Amino acid sequence: MARKFNRREFIAATGAAGIAGLAGCSSNGGDGGETETEENGGGSTDAETETETSGNGGGSGSTRLSWHAGGTGGTYFPLSNEFKTVVEDNTDYTLQVQSTGASVENVGSLSRGEADFALIQNDIAYFAFNGEGIDAFKGNAVESLRGVATLYPETIHIVTLADTGIEQPSDLSGATINTGDLGSGTQVNAVQILDALGISDYDEQNTGFSTASDQLKNGDIDAAFVVGGWPVGALEELAATEDVVVVPVEGENRQAVKDAAPFYADDEVPSGTYGLDSAVPTVSVQAMIATTTQVDDAVVEDVTAAIFDNTDQLTIKTDFITKESAQDGMSIDLHPGAQAYFG
Repeated sequence: MARKFNRREFIAATGAAGIAGLAGCSSNGGDGGETETEENGGGSTDAETETETSGNGGGSGSTRLSWHAGGTGGTYFPLSNEFKTVVEDNTDYTLQVQSTGASVENVGSLSRGEADFALIQNDIAYFAFNGEGIDAFKGNAVESLRGVATLYPETIHIVTLADTGIEQPSDLSGATINTGDLGSGTQVNAVQILDALGISDYDEQNTGFSTASDQLKNGDIDAAFVVGGWPVGALEELAATEDVVVVPVEGENRQAVKDAAPFYADDEVPSGTYGLDSAVPTVSVQAMIATTTQVDDAVVEDVTAAIFDNTDQLTIKTDFITKESAQDGMSIDLHPGAQAYFG
């Protein structure tokens, strides 16, 4: 059942979920990845873990490095495996790529030294490094977290169907909205954006993207927040049978969102995506590579160079992953090894 939005209840629940993520649980891992498998788990099975990871981070003096990605059905996991191929072809390092619940879980893995590198959202990196945003990070700043490079936009989709009559952000007032899995990066984005847009009266649902898609189809919700690089698979499936609408965030609304936090940037969902007749302006966060101060400068420089000197060997998000744009939206301090490469 839908429940009336309650900020105090949200903060308490977010804190509990975030703490669980940092403790290594993948149920609310929460970056806003390509599909719900990145946002709320898709965590590795025992078999996957045995074949994909060495267990502990490589760290100083090791040629085996641990790289934590996201769910196997999203973008983080296959992209990480492309990085694995490039790094192993151009260095002496071996990358062990692990399927995880993505951003929040990956921050915990990095902080505990269980991962040498990980993919996370730049907003989650900002919250973790500064000890704010998510209750799990408040008073628990991950001061060892460092940035390597930003990669591509994680587009904020506010999705509805044509028959709801929702066309502008103001139409969301009084609506039933799925803001993403409780405690996830998507929910943090959604609540922050709704606040910035002046929407305080709504009923909140909390699930992953695929369930939210089913809820829209069944008329159980009016709108949903989905954060991920377009096209998001769950939305493509929805658009195959339904008239999907992406609510625009533009003009003063877009500026209000960007003023709410330093990690939001202009973005758009292109015409033709999900059957859209024209491009829809919105905002985005960024997917990024993160590491920690525990990893040697030379290791980070070598891995960074292997990736960004060989972007022509990548096939995923190639329009975005470039040396020139790799510091756009960097929300935390850069690792000295990455600084040595990018100059």
